[in-house]
Amino acid sequence: MFAIKRALKLNNKEATLMAKHAGFRRVVFNFGLSLRNQMYSEGKFTDSKVINEVKKVLTNYVKKKPEFAWMNQLSSRVYQNALIDLKDAFSRYRSGKAGHPKFASRRDGQSFTVDSSNGKVLLTAGRTIKIPTLGTFRLYEPLNCGFISQNFTISKKGNRWFVSFCVDAERLPVQQSESSVGIDIGIKYAATLSTQQTFDAPKPLRASAKTKLATLQRKASKQVRGSQNQRKTYSKISRLHAQIARIRLDFLHKLTTYLAKTFKLIKIENLNVQGMMANHKERWSNI
Repeated sequence: MFAIKRALKLNNKEATLMAKHAGFRRVVFNFGLSLRNQMYSEGKFTDSKVINEVKKVLTNYVKKKPEFAWMNQLSSRVYQNALIDLKDAFSRYRSGKAGHPKFASRRDGQSFTVDSSNGKVLLTAGRTIKIPTLGTFRLYEPLNCGFISQNFTISKKGNRWFVSFCVDAERLPVQQSESSVGIDIGIKYAATLSTQQTFDAPKPLRASAKTKLATLQRKASKQVRGSQNQRKTYSKISRLHAQIARIRLDFLHKLTTYLAKTFKLIKIENLNVQGMMANHKERWSNI
């Protein structure tokens, strides 16, 4: 099983639709968490029982109230999966894998999950994707072949929306040579191979910090705190950081793909940054 993620090419209407569903998921998650917290003082109730009751309240009472009529215009699969996420969060909390679930905030990111209630769906190759209960949307990068999946997670990073889904299949094996290589991760070069081959890392942050990023941060610091203009400036800063992150991630994907396809055995030597900060002498750790 592996996951596939693609950037959605949305117009303003479609982006607004995604934002509404993300807000829907956030409201339902927080509503369920609030009721679960109230139940702590009223006796012992299992998480599953409470969440099932929350689902009944949402379906039979909340969604029928005039002030919540907007919920009926959005996909019901969003709130179904929001409660599943809440149940999973409590399961991780009970098992000690995570802390107590916290209320969702827009600042933590916008995302939601939908699925097909009729089972898995077929996604055809091309520059469009049909997401269950939402519709058909354009993609920046096409799907190279057809896929079968059931659950789709839509998330926002910067000013872009992404869709990701899991494929229950195995990737074809990569034909590798029998050669091995050692990698030194350094400062002057992102990576230096034992074959003397070097890779320069992109430096988008350095270029942006001198121009757009620094200018926007100074502008935001001088604006009225919490004002509409400051929120717009912070939105531009967020989009710029997302662009920088995409450039770096693209470089890492291309580098690791090249190494995985070219060499069968890879040995990496990495800097012990914490040790170097504690002592002016260089320390190395082999991993």
